[in-house]
Amino acid sequence: MKIYVVGGAVRDELLGLPVKDHDHVVVGATPDDMVAQGYRPVGKDFPVFLHPKTQEEYALARTERKTAPGYKGFVFHTSTEVTLEEDLVRRDLTINAIARADDGTLTDPFGGQRDIAARIFRHVSDAFAEDPVRILRVARFAARYPDFRVAPETNALMRQMVEQGEVDALVAERVWQELSRGLMEQQPSRMLEVLRDCGALARILPELDVLWGVPQPEKWHPEIDTGAHILQVIDCAARANLELPARVACLMHDLGKGVTPPDNWPAHHGHEELGVKLVEQVCKRLRVPTDCRDLAVMTAREHGNVGRALQLRPNTIVKLLERCDAFRKPARFSQMLLATECDSRGRIGPSASYQDAPFPQGAYLETAMAAARAVNAGEIAQRCLDNPQRIPEFVHRERVKAVNIALNADDDDAAV
Repeated sequence: MKIYVVGGAVRDELLGLPVKDHDHVVVGATPDDMVAQGYRPVGKDFPVFLHPKTQEEYALARTERKTAPGYKGFVFHTSTEVTLEEDLVRRDLTINAIARADDGTLTDPFGGQRDIAARIFRHVSDAFAEDPVRILRVARFAARYPDFRVAPETNALMRQMVEQGEVDALVAERVWQELSRGLMEQQPSRMLEVLRDCGALARILPELDVLWGVPQPEKWHPEIDTGAHILQVIDCAARANLELPARVACLMHDLGKGVTPPDNWPAHHGHEELGVKLVEQVCKRLRVPTDCRDLAVMTAREHGNVGRALQLRPNTIVKLLERCDAFRKPARFSQMLLATECDSRGRIGPSASYQDAPFPQGAYLETAMAAARAVNAGEIAQRCLDNPQRIPEFVHRERVKAVNIALNADDDDAAV
């Protein structure tokens, strides 16, 4: 029996990055051998065991054979005769097909170290084409390691997989799993670029893919192209270390611009409301978690209003807070403000940088929300027991007054 560390642990160690988890491959052992040494079997499709002390995964060396479309159509074979090289050849990328022995010796039959040095994602063999999840993984890796580029032959193979319909066989949960992980990486825009380059984005997120080539007013968007804007916005969210729901909101906030009348371009009047339906459509199809869906819908609907916050009257601001359920869920409203701030800063141009531009709308609306939430709705309700149907009206009026005072607005505005 010989045990090797494989995959991400070796790759990240060679890149000089922190190693979080270790995966191991065991050559020359049977399941009975593993159990006899105290390992706990956990694998469903093939023999995987947990170390009795570290709880790290140890998998028996295996080969695999494609038997059906999609990512589940495989038959696995393990035996004491399967070699380390036979196990490594089934892996996706050369940089993940390096093994390290206990003495530190590296086994690298496919040039993974060379590709690490050259910052290249290259598939190990044509078996890459048998698993469409690998396209999503390569895209996610691109977001994690933004200085890496996909080898031309690997991109060509990925495009071929897309054209043959392999991506269409992916289940929604797996697509969402990889997309959400990619959004949380260092530079999420690279994930979208890789998916677009091979044609996969048009299959899994067509509502987003159509944004490339859609113009915006140059006065507000020097980058002009809506797709380029999305790339800037999600990278801004990553730099700000926003949580996943806010990053999803950033990704989908402008979907409506893809369905506004082309005759009106570069203007996109009403794209916010149009975007709401598209966000709901995407979230339903990909089975996006409720917290991500709700924040994305809210951001699509309200980001224009947030951007105009300094021009809004107190009454309009309170209506915005009520519409967003900010009194019950203030943290979610704050997340929307952060996502909209990234929308504002996600712009590039030849003569101006928006990355560090002020966004006073955020603090302005936070102040308004704090003032409105300080109004004691219960006390107002007690004063209106003889006229209970008007309680919401009176509470709203007091909130408007509080916001008016907090923002130093004119008294006349508060009544409008």
